[in-house]
Amino acid sequence: MSSALLVMDYQNSIVERLGTDDGLAAAVSAVDAARERHIPVVFVRVAFRPGAPEVAAANKMFGGMRDRMGAQAPDATEVHPAFDVSDQDIVVVKKRVSAFAGSDLEVLLRGLDVRELVLAGIATSGVVLSTLRQAADLDFGLTVLSDACSDGDPEVHRVLLGKVFPRQAEVMTAADWIASLT
Repeated sequence: MSSALLVMDYQNSIVERLGTDDGLAAAVSAVDAARERHIPVVFVRVAFRPGAPEVAAANKMFGGMRDRMGAQAPDATEVHPAFDVSDQDIVVVKKRVSAFAGSDLEVLLRGLDVRELVLAGIATSGVVLSTLRQAADLDFGLTVLSDACSDGDPEVHRVLLGKVFPRQAEVMTAADWIASLT
């Protein structure tokens, strides 16, 4: 069974607002280990066309951002430079919270014959939770790298990693996952 590492929403504007240095370092170490072992690395980022026509005003999460998007720096939605994205990496653009929503991620994973997903992302209560739930419903095996995830609410982060995610995924640190690869 092949696996892929999904590094989700580790893009400039989100890392600046919600990321932690420790979370970024853990995610970078997981990416480095995956690359060394020829495990596909898939960076998932959220981005919209100019003017964000994909975003309905009624969308509670994204609707309010639509007007502010024009003021964003041009590189705001790019993958954080700490990852040094290479030609071997895959970048997927999504349109909603889940990595699967509005993207070709599922088709890509099926094409790569991936059955196991390893998740890292910002925020734990956003992209990680939404992607985990959808991936579980799609019958993917799941691992969440606890220290490569972060959230603006530490209590929500703790509850998700300690109580919710273990029902559908293995939860471990990036170092433990890397050690399991040898």
